[in-house]
Amino acid sequence: MKLDCALAMEALEDAPGVARAAEAVGFRALWANDTKHNPFVALALAAQATTRLELGTGVAVAFSRSPMVTAQTAWDLSRISGGRLLLGLGTQVKAHVERRFGMPWDPPVPKLREYIHAVRAIWRTWQDGAPLRVQGAYYTLNLMGPFFNPGPNPKPHIPIFIAGVNEGLCRLAGELADGFILHPMHSVPYLREFVLPRIAEGLAKAGRTRTDLEIHAPVMLAAGDTPGALAAAVARARSRIAFYGSTPTYRPLLEVLGYADVADRLRRLMAARQTQELAAQVPDAVVDAIVIRGSYDDIGHQLRARYAGLADRVASYWPFAPAEQADWARMARAFHAGG
Repeated sequence: MKLDCALAMEALEDAPGVARAAEAVGFRALWANDTKHNPFVALALAAQATTRLELGTGVAVAFSRSPMVTAQTAWDLSRISGGRLLLGLGTQVKAHVERRFGMPWDPPVPKLREYIHAVRAIWRTWQDGAPLRVQGAYYTLNLMGPFFNPGPNPKPHIPIFIAGVNEGLCRLAGELADGFILHPMHSVPYLREFVLPRIAEGLAKAGRTRTDLEIHAPVMLAAGDTPGALAAAVARARSRIAFYGSTPTYRPLLEVLGYADVADRLRRLMAARQTQELAAQVPDAVVDAIVIRGSYDDIGHQLRARYAGLADRVASYWPFAPAEQADWARMARAFHAGG
């Protein structure tokens, strides 16, 4: 099992230093989200500062970019990093696609299927000289002259990961993707009872096996070496669970734990803008199912134990903090000691 970490998307200029520290700790990959800054730009900076660290978009919003833009950006980043890119793609939700990005919203599963086929078709054109012929319901691509063709990549394989919550994207990942990224509000029952069976359906449809796909689990951790620090970390995680739980798309994550009523209450409070009351609605049992808590050493051991046989790579949902590098190194040592 691989141990990864997340990059804080606050200040792009910090990315090289964070990446160097992450590589020194021994993390396998650094994942950047598509939030305040462009994750590809952040990872380009990280690529120049490292030699071994894999670099993942965790995730880049697919439908805010054309397949050609994503294909070109990923191709370039893979080249400058020596083939270390993991391309994580997500659909986002309708409100963000339409109102934040100003792009049309279409049924996400068939559109993402076509999107991934288009990206891979573009890469084949550049790598092998295959004619570009993409004709689908959402994308038509058939123009690629030499002036616009970057040519072959020394390491052309770029793994594509899909992020998702609901049934369709789980099945699509099994059928088509190189990896699946869990939502950070997941639990082991959700992974075991909801995600894995549907990924298995997709794998079977495509004639693939579980070894053809990596499952990546960003995990909400509550780390602290004192009771006060641990209580603050748990409160932080509870607040984030409440925020995510208020989104209707994420209802299955609570429903599988038997707390659909909590999801409904959170949604009503968010609609009423009563955000200060959200965290109090999250029961301790939900926190216990989602969050791993303890000292950094305890968390390292628990991460490996909880996800053994279920996930292929794990990471803290919270960004890696170089100022706390010694503590993160403790977690990494404990994690690897169990391997």
